[in-house]
Amino acid sequence: MLERSESEVSRQKKLFRFFHHVKETGGTLVINGDLFDFYFEYKDVIPKVYVPFYHEILKLRESGVKVHFILGNHDYWVREFITDTLFDFTYFSDTPFKINGKKFYVTHGDGYLSWDTGYRILKAFLHSRLFIWFYRMIHPRIGYAFARWISKKGEHYLHSDAYNKKICDEMVIHAQKQLDQGFDYFITGHYHQAKDLPLNGGKLLILGDWLSFFSYAKFDGHDLKLKFWDNHETP
Repeated sequence: MLERSESEVSRQKKLFRFFHHVKETGGTLVINGDLFDFYFEYKDVIPKVYVPFYHEILKLRESGVKVHFILGNHDYWVREFITDTLFDFTYFSDTPFKINGKKFYVTHGDGYLSWDTGYRILKAFLHSRLFIWFYRMIHPRIGYAFARWISKKGEHYLHSDAYNKKICDEMVIHAQKQLDQGFDYFITGHYHQAKDLPLNGGKLLILGDWLSFFSYAKFDGHDLKLKFWDNHETP
């Protein structure tokens, strides 16, 4: 049985309280990638450790909330359970939305940085039909164990202020290109920093994460703002 740390359990409880808040207030929920630490779906097998997540998302949908899922680099390898059963809509790439007259460009964000050439090559391979076919030939017990080990090895979320600024400056360039095409908002995840930056003609939001920031974006029908869930919780 997979042992989970106290911090993982605490983060899950906090996320579920947020889900309950969304269920009570209504609207639409867009999850911008990496909901799972690692997700790989076989034809007849899904990771059982995420059963509580499955339950909470289905309860959200039962309440009338539409749930959209943009796949991230930790959870790209999905099949019919994710696309047809769990979520209302699933997206494999950058996705535009139009709500109340405002245009949103939403991307998970991985692979955007100019110095990420090696990662983009690796990403293309990991997303290829050949790799996915081969990996599904591995027994799930081995496949999940190996992938979780690799995932944990790559958990380096804390960067220097200078490196974070370098990332932010480059994402501003990408955001401005989309704003120049008529979008009002450019929204990205992946980079583990929470930024709400007005730009010429719109705004860039870097969503942070639910490892340390517990941040999210809320559109009230007029403007999109970055918020932090701790500010909304009741004792």
